[in-house]
Amino acid sequence: MQNQEEQAYLMPIIEQIREDHPTMSCRAMYHKIQPHTIGRDKFELLCKVWGYASQRPVNYHRTTDSSGVIRFENLFELAKITGINQAYVSDITYFELDRFYYITFIMDAYTRYILGYSVSDRLLTENTTLPAIKMAIKTRKNNLPKGIIFHSDGGGQYFDKNFLILTNRHHFKNSMCEFAYQNGKAERINGVIKNNYLKHRNIRTYASLVKEVDRAVHLYNTGKPHKGLKMKTPLEVEKEQLSLQKQTKPMMTESFDAKIKLGGAFSPA
Repeated sequence: MQNQEEQAYLMPIIEQIREDHPTMSCRAMYHKIQPHTIGRDKFELLCKVWGYASQRPVNYHRTTDSSGVIRFENLFELAKITGINQAYVSDITYFELDRFYYITFIMDAYTRYILGYSVSDRLLTENTTLPAIKMAIKTRKNNLPKGIIFHSDGGGQYFDKNFLILTNRHHFKNSMCEFAYQNGKAERINGVIKNNYLKHRNIRTYASLVKEVDRAVHLYNTGKPHKGLKMKTPLEVEKEQLSLQKQTKPMMTESFDAKIKLGGAFSPA
């Protein structure tokens, strides 16, 4: 069972790696990813079956769907997002040092504020999406309106049983894309944090990566103006939205404290 779960976790990451490293061998990817339940030969065979042994991969979602895993309807594609707490977007990306490490972000689709994130050396749910969503819920002080769309790709971490327990408990509407471009907001935040912040820092260890992700998220949330936000920062838009929400429909007593800096990234070993 764990073997099948890790296969579902691996597919989106392998697709990212193949896009960034078109000529990297399956064996090199294995040593970079270091999966815990799949051996080297099995990993290489899976890469060939999924179409990742060559430079031009097949659509991994077809393999995922044919194996009967959970897939949620894409609710985000046609949704009209007009304010805070209507939709959150999430994705998992990797950061390359001596091996690959994994960063998960959860962002409010309207304010562009990163609500939760995690840094880990494993791809399992308890190391990626679970700590990230717990941070997001804590950021909103466990006081969320019902029906928030939670949009992601089809990675196994987003349909894991323990992850779904939390989304069900807080009345999220789970949503999944079929193609990467259908999760563009989350894809972009991956690139912004990695290319605009992390790659300009001297990161050589896992511990320093955790520290620099903390720094990058804080700077992004509080200091980066967005053209799509009329050159305001995500924090400024958050404060405006929450103030407006209190005036028009006080559904939350105090869902966000702008003065509190986000704590350290979750970094389970």
